[in-house]
Amino acid sequence: MGCKEALVVCSDKNLGIGITIWDVENGDRLLHIPTCASPPHGLICLRNQYLVASQVQRTGSVAGGVIFKWPLNKHQATLRSYLMEATGPLSCTKDGIYLACGATSGNIYIWEVTSGRLLKSWSANHKSINCMVFSNDDSFLISGSEDGTIAAWSMIGLLDDRNSGCLPLIVSLSTEHRSTITGLLSLSINSSSNFISSSLDGTCKVWDMVSGKLIKTQEFPQPITAIVLDPLENILFSGSANGTIFFNKFDAGLPNDPFPDPYGKQIVLNGHRKSITALAFSKLGLLSASDDCTICLWDVVNFAIIRRFNHFKGPISNLVVICKSSLIPVKNKQRNSFQFRVSLLDKYSQRTNLAKETITLLPSCKAQDEDNTISGYRTVDLVEKHILDLQGERTPEALQMKIETNIENQMWAINMTKDTMKMNKCLQSSFLDFVHDRLLQPLDSKLKLKKIKDD
Repeated sequence: MGCKEALVVCSDKNLGIGITIWDVENGDRLLHIPTCASPPHGLICLRNQYLVASQVQRTGSVAGGVIFKWPLNKHQATLRSYLMEATGPLSCTKDGIYLACGATSGNIYIWEVTSGRLLKSWSANHKSINCMVFSNDDSFLISGSEDGTIAAWSMIGLLDDRNSGCLPLIVSLSTEHRSTITGLLSLSINSSSNFISSSLDGTCKVWDMVSGKLIKTQEFPQPITAIVLDPLENILFSGSANGTIFFNKFDAGLPNDPFPDPYGKQIVLNGHRKSITALAFSKLGLLSASDDCTICLWDVVNFAIIRRFNHFKGPISNLVVICKSSLIPVKNKQRNSFQFRVSLLDKYSQRTNLAKETITLLPSCKAQDEDNTISGYRTVDLVEKHILDLQGERTPEALQMKIETNIENQMWAINMTKDTMKMNKCLQSSFLDFVHDRLLQPLDSKLKLKKIKDD
C-alpha cells in the first residue's frame, strides 16, 4: 500500500507563520514548526528525511540569505546556513547528494549536502532566479528567471573543477516567453530531455532540452502561476492568477501535439478565490494552494473537492507532500544507522586537494556511448564512507555505491582497451608500411640495374 502522506505548507509573508503539516487522509493537523518564511519553490523535502527551506529577506535588510534544515523526526531547525545573498528557489537531486539554490541576484549555487562544500557558484541570469528543477535523470539543472529566460546546465560540467571559467550552458531559451517563469517540470516518461515551462504570459511550453527546440505552446486566458503533471504524466494541471485550474490532456509521445483535446473544450477546476500559488499530487488526488489561505484536495475524476484545509495564518507560498511515517521520532541508535548526514552549507567555495576532487561514476551498467550524458555523481570521500558501511551494516546506499565503483572500474578498463587497440592499429600500420618499403627495395634495385644496362 505504501506510506500514508502528510501535507506540508508555509508562507512567504512572515517568519512567525512557520510550517504547518496536516494528515492528507483525515485532515488532522500533525505538527507546526515555527519560524519560517520561504519564497515560492523555496521548500523541498530531502530524501524524505529533512525539510529544507530558503528564507525570504526582510524589507530593507542588507544581510545575506539563510537556508534552514529540519530533520523530520526531530522538530527543530538544527542547521541554519547563512549565505552571501538573499536566496530563492531550491532543488535537489533524487539521491539528496546535491542541493542547488537560485538567488535574487540571478546567481546559482550548488553544494554537496553531506559535506556542505560549495561546489560551484556562477551568474546564471541578470534577473532573479524564480524556479529550478533537475532533469529526471539528474543530468541537467534547468533554471527559469524573472525575465522569462530559461537555461539548462550540464551537471557533469558543473561538477568538473576544471570548468572554473566557461560553464557548460547546454541551451538558453530567452525569446519565447514574454514574462516571468513560474514553473518547470521535467518529464520522465518517453524522454528525460523534454520539459515543460509555465509563465505569467499565459502560456505553457514543451521543450526539447538538448536541441533547444520548442515542441508546443499551449495558451490560456489567464497568467499561469503554477503547474503539475499527474503521476502518469497524462494530464497537465495549470493554476492561474484568478484561482482557476486548467485541465489539459498531455501526451509527450506526440511531439507534434502534446496537448490533444478530445473533449472539444477547456476543462477547468473552480475552488479558489485568489491566485494559485502551488500544485502537487498525492495518492488521493490533486492538491492546490492559493493566496486565499486555503488548500484543496481534488478528485480529478469527478472534478470535485474532497477536502479543504484552512491556513488562517496567511497566504501559502509552498506545498510539499511527504511520507507521514517520516515524522515519527526514532531512537538515537536508529537515527545514527538510517539518518542521511547533512552539514552546514559553506558560504564560500573552498579549494580541495586532489584526493577529494569530484569524480564522475556511471549510475548503471547500461551500455552507453562516450558522448552520452552520465547521470550519477559522487565524490571520493562518499565512496570511502559507503564502502566502510559495507563492512558494517551493508546499507542499500553502500551496496549501490559499491556497484557504481565497480562500474567505474569497468569503464576505465574499457577505455584502456580502446586506447590499446588504437596503439595496436598504429603499430600495425607502421609495420605494414615498413614491410611495403622492404618489398619495394629489390624491385627498385632491379629497375635501376635495367636502366643502367639500357643506357
